[in-house]
Amino acid sequence: MVKVLITGGAGFLGSHLAEAFLERGDDVTTLDTGSQARVRHLVGRPGFHPVLDSVMNPEILDGLAAHADVIYHLAGIVGVEHYVADPYQVLNININGTQNVLRAAFKHGRRLVFASTSEVYGRNPAVPWREDADRVLGPSTIDRWCYATSKAAGEHFCLAYRRLGLPVTILRYFNVYGPRLDRLDVGRVITIFMGQLLRGEPLTVIGNGSQTRCFTFVTDAVRATVAAGVLAAAEGQVINVGAAEETSIRELAELMVKLGHGPSTVRFVSQESIYGESYEDVPRRIPDVTRMHELLGVRATTPLGDGLTRTIAWFRARAGEGGVATST
Repeated sequence: MVKVLITGGAGFLGSHLAEAFLERGDDVTTLDTGSQARVRHLVGRPGFHPVLDSVMNPEILDGLAAHADVIYHLAGIVGVEHYVADPYQVLNININGTQNVLRAAFKHGRRLVFASTSEVYGRNPAVPWREDADRVLGPSTIDRWCYATSKAAGEHFCLAYRRLGLPVTILRYFNVYGPRLDRLDVGRVITIFMGQLLRGEPLTVIGNGSQTRCFTFVTDAVRATVAAGVLAAAEGQVINVGAAEETSIRELAELMVKLGHGPSTVRFVSQESIYGESYEDVPRRIPDVTRMHELLGVRATTPLGDGLTRTIAWFRARAGEGGVATST
């Protein structure tokens, strides 16, 4: 039995990760300041221990790290609405919170997996991105880049602690989606589209919709995440976690309209009308997933249509119950 600590464990990816470890028969503690709705179904299961607190609390982290075998640091501020509205909070939590987790892991000699993001590559045009690809960011006057910067700083701290002897693995996720995703209408493009779809409104595509992403279903991402914390080959590595299929935002919107079987259509809007001058989009975001395949032994196998069908069904069921997922 592995004793697992997951910061941000009541969030989208964290809740699925907690579930996966419990199904293996492991002991799981989640640390989160937000809503516990995503892990409510796990309460009462043997080996599950939810803790309502913050990575900004070093005393709590110290106690939890002392009793863990492996720590997954997933806690952080994510979502475009946060980047452009409160960059200070993004930088503070994502950088200083990560340092708190690293100190606790190092003190107790615990293995650590850090959840980073494809955002660290910025707008590098040379896709697909290998893990050693250049980071190409816009100016610091554009708030949109504060999230990528905060995660890159977290990676640097992780690698610095690695040189001190801490076993660390860094995972860069590419557009993970699925049931229990963010609150409707905010966060990621799929939940923004989802809110519009459930109301029968047009799905608002920014620009001409030619920008592309590689969408990764959560069960595929979780399999890679579990492997990163239990396989010796992953120690000291930076690994992309994603699917290889490239999909334009326009294609995503059209597919969701088709799968939704409702009155929604696709409408094109300007970037400025949604985010003002504080956002800059990335034309293409494609991972090189060789390391995920070779080091973790995991491939993203869920077709986008299948994953979206399951995600739409989950959100529709939640809407029928009178509620939707909440942000953490």
